[in-house]
Amino acid sequence: MKILLATTNDAKIKCYGTKLKEKGIDLVTLRDLNIDVDVDETGKDPVENAVIKARAYYEITHLPTIAIDDGLFFENLPEEVQPGIHVRRVGEKRLNDSEMIEHYLGLVNQYGTDGKLNGYFLKGVAMVDGNDTYTFDFKSNRYFTNQQSSKVLKGYPLDSIQIVLPLNKFKSELTREEEEKTLGIEKEEIFGFILKTIHELEKKKKKELVKS
Repeated sequence: MKILLATTNDAKIKCYGTKLKEKGIDLVTLRDLNIDVDVDETGKDPVENAVIKARAYYEITHLPTIAIDDGLFFENLPEEVQPGIHVRRVGEKRLNDSEMIEHYLGLVNQYGTDGKLNGYFLKGVAMVDGNDTYTFDFKSNRYFTNQQSSKVLKGYPLDSIQIVLPLNKFKSELTREEEEKTLGIEKEEIFGFILKTIHELEKKKKKELVKS
């Protein structure tokens, strides 16, 4: 069964797409299908936005579709400057990678203590197939600093100002082994949800074929 990962983000494709392919999933991306359609994300949280994206791209491709969205929330920030679901947007402007780093360094300097600012990512995952919608969310605590790594990952610029404890290293500088050891739990839960959902869809389609 072919599955669509609804993203053109290189970092998400590398992070999620590669792992799913390693698990034997027949996966394609928007780029593979030459789809260049922007979806208006009007949800109130990452899960709702993931559902909106997954539903929109399912309607275009009629492939079971996975969408992943993020929200970012910091301690002690006024509501009007809280990123929330608009991690890349300030006002009406969509930030590029370098602009994101500059903006968030500014937040750390203004609202942090001793060059540090605590927060968390809320990840929303949705999978849509026909009338069926499956969702999952996961909270990932983060610690941001006003220092920056020289290694910036395209698509995930904020990894260069996040420190991962207990390794005390920038997230962008983690080796694959270090990342699996420290952050693997949250990814495994997301992959677990996706793989379980795909398995359920495959069983459902087999039953439908038998009935027909």
